[in-house]
Amino acid sequence: MKRIVLVSAAVAFCVLPMTRAQSCDSARVLAQMDAAAAKFQSTQADFKWDVLQSVVNEHDIQSGTVYFERHGDSTSMAAYIKQPGEKTVFFNGGTLTLLQPEIKQETLFSAGSNRGQYESFLTLGFGGSGKDLQSNWTVTCQGMEAVDGTQTAKLDLKPKQQSVANMFSHVTVWIDPARSLGLKQVFYEPSGDNRTATYTAIKYNEKIAADIFKPKDKGYTVIRK
Repeated sequence: MKRIVLVSAAVAFCVLPMTRAQSCDSARVLAQMDAAAAKFQSTQADFKWDVLQSVVNEHDIQSGTVYFERHGDSTSMAAYIKQPGEKTVFFNGGTLTLLQPEIKQETLFSAGSNRGQYESFLTLGFGGSGKDLQSNWTVTCQGMEAVDGTQTAKLDLKPKQQSVANMFSHVTVWIDPARSLGLKQVFYEPSGDNRTATYTAIKYNEKIAADIFKPKDKGYTVIRK
């Protein structure tokens, strides 16, 4: 489970200085997310993932483009990492696939009975409903803040499942409730490390080519975990 989150959900953009937070009505924000989730079909965004190792004060930064598409009750995800090295991550049908061209390796992770947990991380802030959020997290709204010109709700999330709490003490997300889209996420680890994910150039409910979500057979060595 932690391996999935490290690869995908560390799920970063240079945020403009935020204005003073305005008061926030949690019930209203969650209701807006419920309404937005019913309309959500797909989204595409440029991302920056920044993993901070606090002990040595080092940053591991990756950037690229991520895609999400809703199919009934499930969501497909594809992340094309371009910098510093090329990698691709797919999540579809309960399996996460990591392609690493540099070593010509394809690693398959089966979600199994933990599929719901995987999806809750991978799709956090991408079309999820307020009800889904509350089922996995204790939600506190810390205010309304403008991020890159968009009014967002700053939500602090504490995991309800101990297995998740062992990885992350809490997560802070800045969500546009009108579209149920996250512009920024910060995952806080008990160790003091944190992972920031920010998203820009967002395209909402635009058609995405089907092959975006399908790993291409390149004859790599396949490892199953």
